[in-house]
Amino acid sequence: MNYILNLRKYVGHEPLIGLGATTLVFNDRKEILLNLRSDTNSWGIPGGSMELYETIEETAVRELKEETGISTDKLELVSVLSGKDYYFEYPNGDKMCTVIVLFKVINYTGQLHINDNESKQLKFFALNNLPAMEQRAKAIIDKINNGSININ
Repeated sequence: MNYILNLRKYVGHEPLIGLGATTLVFNDRKEILLNLRSDTNSWGIPGGSMELYETIEETAVRELKEETGISTDKLELVSVLSGKDYYFEYPNGDKMCTVIVLFKVINYTGQLHINDNESKQLKFFALNNLPAMEQRAKAIIDKINNGSININ
C-alpha cells in the first residue's frame, strides 16, 4: 500500500510532511547516478517515500532497487535534510514538505535498468557537468559541491 497516496484521499493536494530516503550512487569515476523523472521531465536522485512499518534504510534499499534495478547491502548516512529547499509541488498539484534522509551507497550489484514508470532514463554524470535537475536534487548537489555535505 502506498502511504502517501492513501493520505491524499483525505487531504487532497494540501501540503504533507513526507519522510523519504535518497541514495547517492557513484561509479568508479566519481560520477553520480541520476534518473530522468517521468513526472517533471528533469533529472533527480533515486529515492522515495517511506512506507508504514519500514525502516528508513529499508526504504533506501527498496527505492534504489525499484528505480534503478541495482541492489545494495551497505549504506552510509550522509545527512538529514528539510526546510524550504525541500518543499516540492508535483505536476498534479500535490504539495510535499520533504524530510530527506540522504544515504551514500557504498557498494552495489546488478545492472542499471528502469523498473517502474517513475523514470525515463538512468545515467551517471560528473558533478561539474550536470543536466537540468529537479529542485530538491539540485539543492542536494549544490550542498555537495559547496562542501556543506561531505560525501567522502
